[in-house]
Amino acid sequence: MAEKRDFYEVLGVQKTATDAEIKKAYFKLAKQYHPDANPGDKEAERKFKEINEAYSILSDKEKREAYDQYGHAGVDPNGMGAGGFDASGMGFDMSDIFSSFFGGGFGGSTRSRTAATRGADIGMGISITFEEAAFGCRKQVTFNRVEKCSACGGSGAKAGSSPETCHTCHGTGTVKVTQRTMLGMMQTTRQCSDCHGTGKIIKDPCPECKGEGTVRRKKTLEFNIPAGIDDGERISLRGQGSAGTNGGPSGDLIVEVTVKPHSFFVRRDYDIYCEMPLTFAEAALGAKVKVPTLEGSSEFSIPEGTQSGAVFSLRGKGIKYVNSDKRGDLYVTVNVEVPKSLNSKQKEALQKFEDLCSGKNYEKKNRFNNRLK
Repeated sequence: MAEKRDFYEVLGVQKTATDAEIKKAYFKLAKQYHPDANPGDKEAERKFKEINEAYSILSDKEKREAYDQYGHAGVDPNGMGAGGFDASGMGFDMSDIFSSFFGGGFGGSTRSRTAATRGADIGMGISITFEEAAFGCRKQVTFNRVEKCSACGGSGAKAGSSPETCHTCHGTGTVKVTQRTMLGMMQTTRQCSDCHGTGKIIKDPCPECKGEGTVRRKKTLEFNIPAGIDDGERISLRGQGSAGTNGGPSGDLIVEVTVKPHSFFVRRDYDIYCEMPLTFAEAALGAKVKVPTLEGSSEFSIPEGTQSGAVFSLRGKGIKYVNSDKRGDLYVTVNVEVPKSLNSKQKEALQKFEDLCSGKNYEKKNRFNNRLK
């Protein structure tokens, strides 16, 4: 007989590994080499036995201490069950582990459909304008959802009849199955094949829903979009999703909002920004100009000597905070536009103006020239 490998090597962990690390390594290998995943593979079967034997020792505190001190000789082989290890002393339910790997122990499903289950959520998108997002609006959407069948009241049975309790599983939706495995006799739980996990038998199905208890229908719904909502945010309409089963609540309708770009406003949180051109004369002499806002244009005084790139703020002219009376601000960046295509008279007048200016009129250029000297 070949000499046994080191149990830590078998599981691929260090001798200093924690219990959680050993368990994680075991689960990974057990799933990889389980016979159900490798039908007819003798090598996989051998490795599966080997990793289970290793885990049965390393998952037990006393056995691990004995193994660490004396090696294989420190573990009494006569105290182990068939197959070279004791599955009953491994500290976990083998049926639960294999159920998580293969859907119900060795080849079956444990899922029961008797419990109250919440209905599925439904997701959809809607597009609104910048102004609709800022001030709020009311929108209408149409979507498909699963609803309780009105003909049978959701029972799935034809009107005048009712479902019967499944005699095989006695209404639980699951049955216990005992199987002989390489680990010995094991009991697993599977979905009842007669009622398909519902716990009920419908002998006379509803013709409207074909015994399902639910139907798929188109729904039109009108709802409010709050003022201040931003691009990409979602609105959850409680209970407007698909119907639940066995008395479970309905899911939600989740609407994701897309806000269309504005022609000149840009939003950042609850503040909005825009750029506005000024003529040379307006910037130099000062002027009253019309500034765009969400409510329309508003008159604003530009001070004399305003420089290109200057930013002015209009308090409370931004986006309304959701569920609050507070509002953000509007920030206007002014850009001085240099005139183009000047005729001779305009050039002559501008040159006369330039000749009348001194360094005091151009502070930035004066400082720049001084640095060049």
